[in-house]
Amino acid sequence: MTTTTLSTKPHYAILDGLRGVAALLVVAFHLWETHSTSHLDQVINHGYLAVDFFFLLSGFVIGYAYDDRWERLTLKDFFKVRLIRLQPMVVLGMVIGAACFYFQAAPLWPTISQTPVWKLLLVMFIGFTLLPVPLSLDIRGWQEMHPLDGPGWSLFFEYIANILYALGVRKFSNAALGVLAALAGAALIHLAVTSPTGDVIGGWSLTPEQLRVGFTRMGYPFFAGLLLSRVSTLARVRHAFWWCSLLLVVVLAFPRVGGAERLWLNGLYDSLSIIFVFPLVVWLGASGQLAGAGAARLSKFLGDISYPIYITHYPLIYTYTAWVNVHKPSGQQALPVAVLTFVASILLAYACLKLYDEPVRRWLRGKLLAKA
Repeated sequence: MTTTTLSTKPHYAILDGLRGVAALLVVAFHLWETHSTSHLDQVINHGYLAVDFFFLLSGFVIGYAYDDRWERLTLKDFFKVRLIRLQPMVVLGMVIGAACFYFQAAPLWPTISQTPVWKLLLVMFIGFTLLPVPLSLDIRGWQEMHPLDGPGWSLFFEYIANILYALGVRKFSNAALGVLAALAGAALIHLAVTSPTGDVIGGWSLTPEQLRVGFTRMGYPFFAGLLLSRVSTLARVRHAFWWCSLLLVVVLAFPRVGGAERLWLNGLYDSLSIIFVFPLVVWLGASGQLAGAGAARLSKFLGDISYPIYITHYPLIYTYTAWVNVHKPSGQQALPVAVLTFVASILLAYACLKLYDEPVRRWLRGKLLAKA
């Protein structure tokens, strides 16, 4: 027998699909970001909010999956399960980032050509652990926690959220969790409306300002998602996957609010989207059922590639950004390469999923979770 086998619960397949929709929007956001002159004219302007949606979805899923299992689930087993789910793709994302690094040399990153192989390998091995690299190892020059694979910053905070949940937050009453979420929501609103750029963008650096952004962006969505998993009463929502997907696209693609004169209005849009709209999307998604085999296959495919595409696409974005920086094409001229990069990110994610992530996770589950 195994001591870590978890009882079967109904699976929210629509939420998996929505994670994939958001991940694809992140890729498109990063591609268009290369051509923007500022946050004000960025296409898919609020694509960065997908990260906050991921945090809220994570809180909901963690609460749903584990809240009632702690009588037979140890802390050690919980951390094993989470590491098996997340860590293999973290390692592969860093390897892909290192393999692509020297192909990204451009005036935008003059330090790349000056980076010795030993330093690149050191940054890669530190990245395997998701521990932030110190600024002295910032081999790209963007002050990223993980200069080989930028999105690693959000996984760093995902792990912190999981640790907080396992070590104490899981024991909070609903009232205490509600107070925690309310305080975190107030901090989120304050950060957003007082931000010098009028948004919640940030969290990927070890500077005090960026660490504040990262913890604030993780705090409310994760705790609110956890609370939602406990207190929500689900309904029956027809065509929930399509309605939720449309709502996500509208929120993430919505143009900048307020302009340069009233930056705080966009910060308000960001915070209210995270606080009210994203919980609604998750509730609607959890309340729906997939109708038809086609929708089920699409949702499963999107869910399957959502995490691999998120953690492996950015090395391709670095390369695309370097190409744009060197050749300076117009948006129309760059469109074929942008589309190729978008499609390549999907193909790369699917290959990583089938050839690496799923086999490695199966092997790790057999080695780390099976007990006589």
